Amino acid sequence: MAVKYKLYQNQREGSRTQGKWYARASYDDSDKVTTNELCRQISHATTLTPTDVKACVASFLYYINENLRNGKKVKLDTFGQFKVGMKTSPADSAKDFKASSNVKALRIIFTPASSEDSTATNRVKGLLEGVKVVEHGTYLVNKEETPEP
Repeated sequence: MAVKYKLYQNQREGSRTQGKWYARASYDDSDKVTTNELCRQISHATTLTPTDVKACVASFLYYINENLRNGKKVKLDTFGQFKVGMKTSPADSAKDFKASSNVKALRIIFTPASSEDSTATNRVKGLLEGVKVVEHGTYLVNKEETPEP
């Protein structure tokens, strides 16, 4: 199996790449895996029941949240790192900055783990190793023009 993509044409006026074709990952409803399905799959590869796996996943997520709430980064070897990021509004001075009014939103920043490939010229995201792509369909903008395969 592979990641499916559809082609789309850049229609932004004034863009130096206007009219050029690009790929976007494409997903159907059948391309979704739920937590329950993942737990079932993991249980087949281990001695744990799906219920045991689900309890481990719930605890895992709880403690990631617990550590983020305590101001820590969470690094999962070969997976990646989670940390909290902020969106803030500016203050005229450091003295005028108040978290209650200047911090507008929090977000999770995830940085996937990566390693160098055998030539040491590229960094490879661990979760993307072996991923292939196939065309799933095309977004046709101009009916007369179709992209070259």
